[in-house]
Amino acid sequence: MPNTYDLAGKFAVVTGGARGIGRAIVELLLDSGCEVAIWDVNLAPVRSATAVLVDITQPEQIAAAVSALPANSRVDILVNDAGYLGKTTNFVEHSPADWRHIVQVNLVGMMLVTQAILPIMIRQGGGRIINLGSLAGKEGLAGIAAYSAASAGVISFTKALSREVAQHNVFVNCVAPGPIDTDMIRNLGVEVVNQMVQDSPLGRLGHPGEVANLVAWLCTEASRFNTGAVFDMSGGRARY
Repeated sequence: MPNTYDLAGKFAVVTGGARGIGRAIVELLLDSGCEVAIWDVNLAPVRSATAVLVDITQPEQIAAAVSALPANSRVDILVNDAGYLGKTTNFVEHSPADWRHIVQVNLVGMMLVTQAILPIMIRQGGGRIINLGSLAGKEGLAGIAAYSAASAGVISFTKALSREVAQHNVFVNCVAPGPIDTDMIRNLGVEVVNQMVQDSPLGRLGHPGEVANLVAWLCTEASRFNTGAVFDMSGGRARY
């Protein structure tokens, strides 16, 4: 039986919510009574969610999306899920243009969106921010050095911001998945995916819905003493 959470009357912005983990998060938030706006470079509809075309590396597009929110509207939840993995390659051969894009999407874009939404949360007296990082950010993974570095930045940003805004009743946490069964992972190729499965103590990839459940729980009052935390979703691969 699917899990649901009491998020009735809440409003969430989910970046990267058109597909993969983000889409699973949107679906579960909707099932839990939450209204959702998806900010994504793809306009794939997800049921009753509002889809807004936003490239989070472009500050003017973020500002336009904020301006389009209803006057005096609340933003109770921000899920920073938009991400870009890039290709697996050794760092010497990795195009600087590509790794700059990785950092722009995964770290700088997340910070830009958070900086735009945070004043709303402070003004309304609180909110929840969940940043999607990666196991790569905790451990560093060969072949994805730039992605690992950007994800480590997400983790550190989460911890720093949580200390800064706790007095405003804004809770900031990070979910750091290992390999999850999404197109982004499958596009790495069969050989890479098979190795990921072999490296997993549970012997499988994670499911996007499993990540969504952890994110949704962090949005509820059951998680009222968690801030600045990094939650693994790695099937036992994480070493600390």
